[in-house]
Parts: sequence; C-alpha cells; structure tokens
Amino acid sequence: MLREGAADMGRFDTTRWSVVLQARGDPADARVALETLCRIYRPPVLAYVRSHVYARDAAEDLTQAFFARFLERAWHADADPERGRFRSFLLTALKRFLIDADAEAGALKRGGGYRFESLDEDASDGPVGDDSPDRIFERAWAKAVLGAALARLRREAEEAGKLAMFDRLSEFLVEAPDEDDYARAAEDLHLRRNTLAVAVHRLRHRLRDLVREELAETTAGHDDMDSELRALREALESASH
Repeated sequence: MLREGAADMGRFDTTRWSVVLQARGDPADARVALETLCRIYRPPVLAYVRSHVYARDAAEDLTQAFFARFLERAWHADADPERGRFRSFLLTALKRFLIDADAEAGALKRGGGYRFESLDEDASDGPVGDDSPDRIFERAWAKAVLGAALARLRREAEEAGKLAMFDRLSEFLVEAPDEDDYARAAEDLHLRRNTLAVAVHRLRHRLRDLVREELAETTAGHDDMDSELRALREALESASH
C-alpha cells in the first residue's frame, strides 16, 4: 500500500511529538498532544505487555499504570529532541517500566491490584509462533497508525457525503481486491468498473497521505519520518504473511 520515498511534510515544529519535545515541561498544549499520542498508541503497548508475560486483566492494569506514570512523571522530558521518535521512546520507556513492575509486584496497585500470571494460551493478542514481543509491538503500532489514518479518511468521506461509498470500498484500500469482489462492489454502488477503479485509486492515494501525516505526528524531522515509514511498511508486510 505504501511506497518508499521522501514525503514533503512541511515543517515538523507543530506536530504533536515535536510540540512535546520543545516544551520539555508541562504546558497545556504539550500535555494535550502527549495525551493524544498515548490514547492513539495504547494498543501496541497493551499488545507488548500481553505478549511479554502477563494475562489479560494484569496487562490492562499495567498498561493503564504505565501511561499514568508516563504522564505524571514527565518521562518525555528525557527524550532527545535531536532523535525524536515517539515509537522508539515509548517502547524503551515501557521496557523499563515492566522491569520495575516485576520488582515492585505487590506495590503497584490499581483497584484490586495486579495479578502477575503467565499469558493464557487462547489470547487473541498474544504471541504467534516465534514472534518476539518487540515484533508484536511493531505490528500493533503499524496497525494503530493505519487505523488512525483510516478513521480520518472515513470522517472526510462522511463530511463529503460519500460515507456509503467509503464503507463499501474500504476493504479494497489496504489489500488489492480480486476481480469478483470489484465487480460486486461496482454493481452494489451502481458504478462502472472503471469509475470504481478511479474512486479506489483516489482513496488509496489519500490514505497514503494520511498515513504519512500520522507518522509525522510522532517524529521530529524528515530523517525520522523516512525511517518510520520504512518500519511501518516492513511491519505491515510481516503482518500479511
């Protein structure tokens, strides 16, 4: 879906992670930006915790506690503004947190406290085969980026009065459809196949732009942006195999 290449993202100084890095403290705009990033990228954190050692309930509690500490203790103040990738910083902070959580086991509490258990075997978001927690985190991160971009694209379609078309074509935006699927969609929407193909092409192009915009929100410059785009492509390709 995504092509490698430099993205013309303009200035990075107003993206969420850049705002956080530049503030280095806790002004209102930086706090809001950081909370937004944490909300969007909660799924990969939870996936990492689930795949690492913890059962579902414990993982939910630990994920909540991690973000609470991340915000309350301003861990972002330790991030290097010259190498600003929110993804890498978040994963490093999470690993350190889990090491501390193991040491603190009985002291960390939320509600009834944590239960440090082995991962239950039927977990849908647990490890697959020999996948490491890091790889599971990367794939969940990529899905979160793609999901955020798709949500924005859907809102744009709704505002343009084309929500029904978007919902029918959304399955074609990430993976190429086969001819039968295309034909059925064209029939459902009362469109010629060529017209449908143009609509899908435009949606895919806009989705690529929105993915790049989402990645820009978690980086502080073009070099990091290009690196994140490559990592995203690799993670999505890995998830499709």
